[in-house]
Amino acid sequence: MKHFKLGFRCITNALYSMLLSFLPTLSSRLSTSNLRLMWDGSLRLNPQYLALCSALLALSTALYFMKRPRPVYLLDFACVKPEAAGQCARERFVKQSVAAGFFTEENLAFQKKILERSGLGQATYFPEALLTTPPKPCVAEARKEAEMVMFGAIDDLLAKTGVKPRDIGILVVNCSLFNPTPSLSAMVVNRYKLRGNIASYNLGGMGCSAGLISIDLAKQLLQVRRNSYALVISMENITLNWYMGNNRSMLVSNCIFRVGGAAILLTNCRSERRRAKYQLIHTVRTHKGSDAQSYGCVFQEEDGGGKVGVALSKDLMAVAGEALRANITTLGPLVLPISEQLIFFASLVLRKVFKLRRVRPYLPDFKKAFEHFCIHAGGRAVLDTLESNLGLSPWHMEPSRMTLYRFGNTSSSSLWYELAYAEMKGRMRKGDRTWQIAFGSGFKCNSAVWRALRTIDPAAERNPWTDEINQFPVDVPKVEVVKE
Repeated sequence: MKHFKLGFRCITNALYSMLLSFLPTLSSRLSTSNLRLMWDGSLRLNPQYLALCSALLALSTALYFMKRPRPVYLLDFACVKPEAAGQCARERFVKQSVAAGFFTEENLAFQKKILERSGLGQATYFPEALLTTPPKPCVAEARKEAEMVMFGAIDDLLAKTGVKPRDIGILVVNCSLFNPTPSLSAMVVNRYKLRGNIASYNLGGMGCSAGLISIDLAKQLLQVRRNSYALVISMENITLNWYMGNNRSMLVSNCIFRVGGAAILLTNCRSERRRAKYQLIHTVRTHKGSDAQSYGCVFQEEDGGGKVGVALSKDLMAVAGEALRANITTLGPLVLPISEQLIFFASLVLRKVFKLRRVRPYLPDFKKAFEHFCIHAGGRAVLDTLESNLGLSPWHMEPSRMTLYRFGNTSSSSLWYELAYAEMKGRMRKGDRTWQIAFGSGFKCNSAVWRALRTIDPAAERNPWTDEINQFPVDVPKVEVVKE
């Protein structure tokens, strides 16, 4: 059914294009003199009718301008770069795991094997509480990590934009696994003395795709709150969520998740368009939680020994692929050129109507719709699968792979490290379109489409890549041996 929905959208878009192609011919036939005669004739025949038509025209025009969606601009964003003391090379990670005393020899070897194939480099960051011997995870240390990430990113963002904290009318914070009381959003309100009538939201338990959910929520709020600024903070917290048991499906998360976070400032103020970086064009959210397999493929629970962890199912990649297909079924008609939509629909008809099984399903070429791709750096397997399925080149995948290598899986904030990489490489030109794709527990696949409003000058930018961008890209071997 979903394929036929996409086909229907393709046909509808094609009809719209055909209609638009007739408009020049129609306008040429309705010359200025003809329109003047029609106007004069209406006035002489029925002045009341003309007055009614004029009133309706004025009303409909006013309603159009009142009801049309307000544009949402991304003024700027900032990604935190922790202190060098928090860097955790692969060898250091293994050493800390051995010293913790929680893991069997077999599972220490398993974690080492995961690390060697993870695509993570030697400079990713771990929280201070887990780099001590023995580790000391506690709520106080988790708050310390959260404050370092959130406040570091916000301070940088406010310095970049010059926006005052009291001008912020909307606040959205997402962090899946650490939800203290008072909330993380309350911590931000208290630190920056945000105003009392701020629309504040704290999203938890929504996985690595929660960052785009936050963007979508902020977008919806900006449709009803005039001349507002929305601050979005995307992060994850590791201190209290390092798994200390021996269930292998839960140990994978230990090996790939690292410290990171981002702060994004959105606005609907039209006066800010001239200095904004991007305009938000589309957000598309797909939720597969009604399916039992999808719902359970990323699941927080206790293991046999009572240790809490997040279990990753072996079906994760298959579930992610199905969620992606459902998401692009909705996104495709919004962004793809008509030629790609018609080819897709033709292949669909041949396969579904004429039962020609030899005709392979046609995957539209999204490179014709986007110049840049920011794919959640969830792990090497995720990036390899999407590179193959979407037919992307190493150049398109470079921001995602280098983010995974340099910062690890920073959950919902990884998309912003990737966009920062593209900016610092001087790739972002005015008019360029960027597709952000994220996956998360539940299971969800979410997309956001941005259009660059100006060319980004790397020399004028300051982000986590600034001091080391010339070192990238680097070659990432399939296996990097962890030295004893």
